[in-house]
Amino acid sequence: GNLEWLDKNKTSFLIMWRRPEEWGKLIYQWVSKNGFTNSVFTLYELASGDDTENEEFHGLDETMLLRALQALQQEHKAEIITLDDGRGVKFF
Repeated sequence: GNLEWLDKNKTSFLIMWRRPEEWGKLIYQWVSKNGFTNSVFTLYELASGDDTENEEFHGLDETMLLRALQALQQEHKAEIITLDDGRGVKFF
C-alpha cells in the first residue's frame, strides 16, 4: 500500500514511509496542538524550521510535503499559497 508507480510502464516507483494523507494528519495535529490554526508557514519553515525540529515530518522531502498539504487542502484544513520567495500554506 505504500508503493506508487511513477510512470505508466511501471519502470520506476516511489516507496513511501507514510502516505501523504498520514503526513498531513501529523502536520495538522502539530498545527492544532501548538495553536497555529489561521497561521501561514513557508514550506521551508515546516520541513526545516526550528519549531518543527522534534517532529516526525521535520526534514520531509518537499514533494511529499506538498502532497501532504494537498491532502489537507482537500479536507479544507489548509490552503497552499504562493509567496514572494516560494510556496507556503495557511492552516484553518
